[in-house]
Amino acid sequence: MEVMKVLHMNKGDGETSYANNSAVQAKIITTAKPVIEEAILGILCETFPESIGIADLGCSSGPNSLLVISEIIDIIHAKCRNLGRPSPEFRVSLNDLPGNDFNSIFESLPAFFKKQKQEKGIGFGRCYISGVAGSFYDRLFPDKSLHFVHSSSSLHWLSQVPPALESNATPAALNKGKIYISKSSPQYVLDAYSLQFQNNFLIFLKSRAAEMVAGGRMVLSLMGRRSIDPTTEESCYHWELLAQALMSLVTERLIEEEKLDSFNAPYYAPCPEELKMAIQKEGSFIIDRLGHFEIDWDGGVEELTNTTLVPLSRGQRVAKTVRAVVESMFELHFGKAMMDLLFARYAEMVDDYLSKNRAKYINLVISIIKKDN
Repeated sequence: MEVMKVLHMNKGDGETSYANNSAVQAKIITTAKPVIEEAILGILCETFPESIGIADLGCSSGPNSLLVISEIIDIIHAKCRNLGRPSPEFRVSLNDLPGNDFNSIFESLPAFFKKQKQEKGIGFGRCYISGVAGSFYDRLFPDKSLHFVHSSSSLHWLSQVPPALESNATPAALNKGKIYISKSSPQYVLDAYSLQFQNNFLIFLKSRAAEMVAGGRMVLSLMGRRSIDPTTEESCYHWELLAQALMSLVTERLIEEEKLDSFNAPYYAPCPEELKMAIQKEGSFIIDRLGHFEIDWDGGVEELTNTTLVPLSRGQRVAKTVRAVVESMFELHFGKAMMDLLFARYAEMVDDYLSKNRAKYINLVISIIKKDN
């Protein structure tokens, strides 16, 4: 699977679009706001640049794309107002993979700028927003051009499925009946995923280290786990249920078993120790804060269906959220015709699971500072 070409959130504003099914990601951004504010104020305590470079990596599309940028501008503008000085010039870069729905972001910019000027008046500094298409597991920006980097709900996506799981030299069905790490996965599957994450995260850190100024800050939030054990339910059971939904279609001969066995999600939910190890190994950053918080699988938000105004079940809300994120990969591998049935089946299984279990995502949030050297 060529992740860079395949992975993108569902486009547009339809019923299965990411724009209409990203409440979980919005909740994560809002919950992490105090860490973002602390990091930005930390920058302004050390220096007050006339032009500040900001990047949001994995910006996606829909209402969340400009949510973080709006919050960042609000924090800086409020600080400037308190100090009686003009706002700096804002150079904002929104990054995602080339398949991202950048057009919808650009179409929303006039309304965004109008709102900023209405709220902040004459003191609002110049603001330039651009889209940068490419993988954040590579260089994206000029040397020493960024003061603040943010990424939310993105770094758990790997640049590729671990090569050991796709190699032609290895037997088929290394992780039989599963699409991610599970309790039944062999140790080499766990090791392959961990190694791929470490390699990716090291490249990510090295790339950002070159692009950031000394003293710059970076706040990253991503799906993770508290335990060093990658098979804990809190980090992988939503994938387990999706594998079960797929297996039910295999049983009904709607999907070939080989199709299921050959799919591995390019995803990894690390533990805090793995983040620390990579940051220390790369050596360009100081950890300022590292913590975690819990998020309901459905974001804790009750939504209504578009057609009947009947409240969706929790399972349906979870299924819509997951579908908006992973459908591009699943459609390519399993076929478009199976998507409605697959996620309907998944919703039923999630409803059953949530009726008996307390299910929360664990979201890691880390704030790091670029060293002087």
